[in-house]
Formats: sequence, C-alpha cells, structure tokens
Amino acid sequence: MGAGGRMAVPTSNAVEQEKPLKRVPCSKPPFTLGEVKKAVPPHCFERSLIHSFSYVVYDLSIAFLLYYISTSYFHLLPHPFPYVAWPIYWALQGCNLTGVWVIAHECGHHAFSDYQWVDDTVGLILHSSLLVPYFSWKHSHRRHHSNTGSLERDEVFVPKPKSQVGWYSKYLNNPPGRLLTLVITLTLGWPLYLVFNVSGRPYDRFACHYDPYGPIYSDRERLQIFISDAGLLAMTSFLYRVVWAKGFAWLVNVYVIPLLIVNAFLVMITYLQHTHITLPHYDSSEWDWLRGALATMDRDYGVLNKVFHNITDTHVAHHLFSTMPHYHAMEATKAIKPVLGEYYNFDGTPFYKAMWREARECHYVEPDEGDVNKGVFWYRNEY
Repeated sequence: MGAGGRMAVPTSNAVEQEKPLKRVPCSKPPFTLGEVKKAVPPHCFERSLIHSFSYVVYDLSIAFLLYYISTSYFHLLPHPFPYVAWPIYWALQGCNLTGVWVIAHECGHHAFSDYQWVDDTVGLILHSSLLVPYFSWKHSHRRHHSNTGSLERDEVFVPKPKSQVGWYSKYLNNPPGRLLTLVITLTLGWPLYLVFNVSGRPYDRFACHYDPYGPIYSDRERLQIFISDAGLLAMTSFLYRVVWAKGFAWLVNVYVIPLLIVNAFLVMITYLQHTHITLPHYDSSEWDWLRGALATMDRDYGVLNKVFHNITDTHVAHHLFSTMPHYHAMEATKAIKPVLGEYYNFDGTPFYKAMWREARECHYVEPDEGDVNKGVFWYRNEY
C-alpha cells in the first residue's frame, strides 16, 4: 500500500473476510484543520457553565438515587432477590459513574466552562471521588492529544513493533490467552497505567502518575501533581472512615464494584478509540499532528453513548477540537463528516465483539513489506 488510498485488510474471521475492513488513508489530508473548523457551527465551540453543571447535577442525582435505593430497600427484599438486585445496581451505578468520569475529563480539557479555575476545581473533586489523580492524568492526557498516533511520543496504548513484543505474547495468541489478557486489561489496566505507566510511552526512568518528580511532568506541573495526590489522600481517608462506620463489605457493594466497572469501561473506551486493524501509527519520519488526530475511531455503544456523554461516538471530533463541550460534539461530528470524507473513521461493531476482535488482530505494528512509506505502521498478529 502506498500513501493514502484504501486497502483490504485480511482478518482471521471468515465472515470478516467476505467484507474486508478497509484501511483508513495515511497520506497528508487534502484539507487543513482550519477548513474542518469552518464547517462546524460557531456555537459548537461555546462553553456554558450552566449547561455543563446541569450534567453534573443530573449524573450525581442518579448516583445518589441508586445509592439510596440500594441501601434503603435491598436488605428488605426476600431471599434470593438481593442477589439479583445488587448486580443490577453495580451495572447501573458503574455506567452512571463513567459519565461522571467523562465530565471530569471535560474539565481536564478546559471544555467545561470559560473559567480554568472552575474546570480544575470540578475536575479535581469528581476525579478524586473516583480515585483518579486529576492533574496527573490531565497533563499526561494533554500530551496524548498532542502526540496521537506517534510511536515515539504518544502517551497511552502505544503499540510496539514486533521486535519489542514480549516472548510470551505468541503463547497468548489463542482464545484462552486472549480471554486472560482481556480480563487483566479490564480489571488491572487502569491502576497499572497510573502506577507503572503500562501501555504508555517508554521513559528513560521509572514513570508513575503519582510521582511529582517523575519524568512525565515538568517543573511547573509538579505542584499540581502534589494537589492531585492530596485529593486522593483525602478520598482514601474518607473511605477508611466509611469502612469503620459501615464495614468493608458495605463499601465493596456500594462503591468498590461500581468503581471497578468504571475503570473497565474507561480502559475499554480508550483502547477501542485507538486500536483498530485499519488505523495507522507513525514514526517521526511520517507523523504530523493532523494525521495522528485522524487516526482515531468513533464507536457505537448503543444506549451507553448517551450515558457516557457521547465520548464514544464523537472521538474523532474530540481529537480535532478537544476544548469543545461534549454536548455540541454530535452536531460537530455531523458537520465535519463531509469535509473529512474517507478520513472519518467509524466502526459500529458492538463493543464487546470489537474488544475480542481487536485483541485477536492487533498485537504489534509493522510497516507493509515493500511499502515506500517505512514510517507508516499497521497492526499485525502473526508470530
């Protein structure tokens, strides 16, 4: 494949082989970011403090309603109905709190309001309540947006060339191995990324999101990392007091299991936005910001699109205009599609099927053999 164009991508699934996935263009786009922005109605870039806070109030109201119902009535249910009610609560609360996570993510992008201090205050409170180091993640995530698709400088879910893949990977290239990998990724992926920078870009020394003096952060950012850590310590202290007052089992049911679901969705959403057999990655000889930003994928999560404030199906627009409020992103996406043309990427595969497919097909990246563009890398799974 030369630069640009569409090329059929073979997969190991017989049904998919009948309708091959088409690679997205990797050549320099025939449009500029300014031309794309002109297609978006100007009001889409306007941030409303009242409108943004309405989503905070709505999500937190749902969270407290679910909490009230579970703690006030579940123990009154006759056996065995509590064993049915609690999993329903976990699923609903986990999805709802993922929406809260997304609002804090908006704050990190300064997409919540016109006031940076408001965004940072709301983001710090919401993310700390979900045990997320707000400023730590905000700064590393900003660098992800600045370097999307770069094999050298991107910050998260950075694929490796085949020569750097672990020796054990080929032994996991089977259904049981993929299942094990997915379980570990969805349960431990988020804390492993925060603590050990797993799946992140390599640094010359140990990188940790809780370390103000780590290589991820600059000198001017260190004070904010301390503030993030203080927020987590405050939340941890609160949870410790809850355990003493209510018991550990109560905390697990009401808070911990929904939080694990939030973490799983967070990892899944991010993984599927940036991992697809048709998406290119670039080394320094080919990468530029616009091509990297376009190497992302909108996905369809059904009714959860709304619950997650459309972070799932407007990700391309989000990477192009990260300070745009989420409540304008659907309109903006519709507006930019004609301009982007085949550079707009969408996959409507149900997310649970997509996770399995990408885990099967996307193991490492390599340039196409014989391609003149040696700086363009594509996913492979052959060992």
